[in-house]
Amino acid sequence: MEQIILDGDNLTIEQVIAVAYGEPNNPRVVIGENAQKLVTRAADAVQKLLADGVIAYGITTGFGAFKDKLIPPEDVELLQYNIIVSHAVGIGDPFDIPTTRAIMLIRANTLAKGYSGIRLSTLQLLVDMLNAGVHPIIPEKGSLGASGDLAPLAHMALPLIGEGEAIYRGEKLDGKTAMSRAGLNPIKLAAKEGLALTNGTTIMCAIGVLETVRAEMINATADIAGCLSLEALHGTPLAFDPRIHALRPFPRQIECANHLRKLLNGSTFTRTYDPKNVQDAYTLRCIPQVHGAVRDAIAYARWVFEIELNAVTDNPLLFIDDATGAIEVISGGNFHGEPLAIAMDYLCIAMSELGNISERRIMRLIDEASNTHTLPAFLTKNGGLNSGFMIVQYTAAALATESKVLSHPASVDTIPTSANVEDHVSMGVTAALKVRRVMTNVERILALELMSGAQGIDFRREVMPDARLGAGTKPVYDLIRQHVPYIQADTVMYPYINAMCALVQSGGVARVSVG
Repeated sequence: MEQIILDGDNLTIEQVIAVAYGEPNNPRVVIGENAQKLVTRAADAVQKLLADGVIAYGITTGFGAFKDKLIPPEDVELLQYNIIVSHAVGIGDPFDIPTTRAIMLIRANTLAKGYSGIRLSTLQLLVDMLNAGVHPIIPEKGSLGASGDLAPLAHMALPLIGEGEAIYRGEKLDGKTAMSRAGLNPIKLAAKEGLALTNGTTIMCAIGVLETVRAEMINATADIAGCLSLEALHGTPLAFDPRIHALRPFPRQIECANHLRKLLNGSTFTRTYDPKNVQDAYTLRCIPQVHGAVRDAIAYARWVFEIELNAVTDNPLLFIDDATGAIEVISGGNFHGEPLAIAMDYLCIAMSELGNISERRIMRLIDEASNTHTLPAFLTKNGGLNSGFMIVQYTAAALATESKVLSHPASVDTIPTSANVEDHVSMGVTAALKVRRVMTNVERILALELMSGAQGIDFRREVMPDARLGAGTKPVYDLIRQHVPYIQADTVMYPYINAMCALVQSGGVARVSVG
């Protein structure tokens, strides 16, 4: 992927990922030729409105509750400067560089659609910053997810006007210095530009895109972890029979069951039909139903963000008649983040459930009563002297509980703002930050399950030395054992846990498996 052309219509999730985790200028981002024409046309329209003395929100009026305050022509540009500096009141830890790069890219693509009234030179400067690796320091908190992500986007815009702070080549600098080091010159904003830069769903969209892709990797890892646990517990894959799932034809339940069968293909650690043990506990038997439902939530999130990536979400918008050149400035509410907030709340709940079922499988691996003595208590020899994996499950339970608490939906909350003009908000960024924390928790729970499953396999091999792991679980077991040894007696385990977490978070577990 040598370059990404922004036209406001064709930006993909995969391109966002490439830019977010890429290097400055690799891939290079450019503004498409037609987009350049549309942007210039809209900027010219703003100047015509000013020349004609037309009253338009955010161009010749104040913002929010000040919508009825008229701005004299001589103060129109100052108004745009003021919206940036007054709205830059975010707080908390700054976004990481990949998230910041995703934010800049998505904002540029939105503006490239040509309905926002920003000048081409201003948009180009934002793209130049991205290509040069000038990354504004954007605090995580401060957005309500309606009227756009105002506070964090204002921080994004500050370096364009020589204010704020940015990271350039690993160094934290004031905005003016960062721009200078990159060979870029800050600008003075024209009418409508401050509003165009700050008004929209860009922050929540950027986080949502990154976390949706992350969720896809986590879900694939969860399938692998579930299969390894099933093998360690001498479970049966009969519940994954395609005939069962054809009778409840949720596509992603069927897809999940197919994936599990591929992962377990060739395994002799599993059992066939046993009249004395005809079915497993839900955490094993119902993996397709639970993991499949999670796949549904992820797919819904991907659908939402694929649309939002190429949406215009600021306000007001400029509509120009191609035949007559007539200009309409229309106020609307595309900045309202409700579709994204609900999608991320849904995703958050789903991923929390993925962590819940994983923690329950860990419990089954360590509890010899629950696993009918297939494995020793707490996956250790000489229990009592050794505690084995006892507290590993504690950690998983703590993480699962935190995720449950975080799964309360943000989108059902609202706090009116701007003197009750903005009287219903989405809390979309709150939803986005919650789902990001839950993702991390689930990755860690799965890491603990994989460690526990591998330990269980080693005990099973003592009684089944010739048994084979499945086509998808064997390479994962081998990978685990490259980083985490069999735990023969109590030892300091957190370095192994950290190593396992890193494997999961990097996607290494999912990539090494099949399917």
